[in-house]
Amino acid sequence: MSINLEKGGRINLSKEAPGLKNAGIGLGWDTNASDTGGAFDLDASVFMLGSDGKIPSEKYFVFYNNKESPDASVVHLGDSTTGEGVGDDETVTVDLTKIDPSVEELVFVVTINEAEKKRQNFGQVRNAFIRIYDTTTNTEITKYDLDEDFSRETAIEFGRFYKKDGEWRFQAVGQGYNSGLQSFLDKYAG
Repeated sequence: MSINLEKGGRINLSKEAPGLKNAGIGLGWDTNASDTGGAFDLDASVFMLGSDGKIPSEKYFVFYNNKESPDASVVHLGDSTTGEGVGDDETVTVDLTKIDPSVEELVFVVTINEAEKKRQNFGQVRNAFIRIYDTTTNTEITKYDLDEDFSRETAIEFGRFYKKDGEWRFQAVGQGYNSGLQSFLDKYAG
């Protein structure tokens, strides 16, 4: 049975899904009918961070132009440029057994491509969520619906995997930012 998380909520993946090796991270959203007229292109990205809170190298930033981490543990399955359809719009898979030992955290971010140019923000997005499921059994472990009103934000940190006491855990973050992907690169590539 899936656990619904609220902002700030945490689960221990080792306890809630014993034996989990391959996780799917599904991210989804819909756009409001009264948008700016241009198509919404939301992009999922993953920053694989070391103990210093930085990516070890640019290759540990996984997104639509770098679809696989160097340790082959994180794979981006492709860019949805419209968010149309039901269910997950973009999916990232994580093989927990392959994550480089120096990586202690995975940060999942969604940004709006060309948000400023298109005058778009997350206030025009609804039904946004992040869910984690076991790719072997297709069983959903947890889901976090972002029910907050992000009226001006153009980027959201949806959630993060982090290692504590040798076990992987997940935190629902739901933090909005008025910035683009570059600000996350500046923060995590240091």
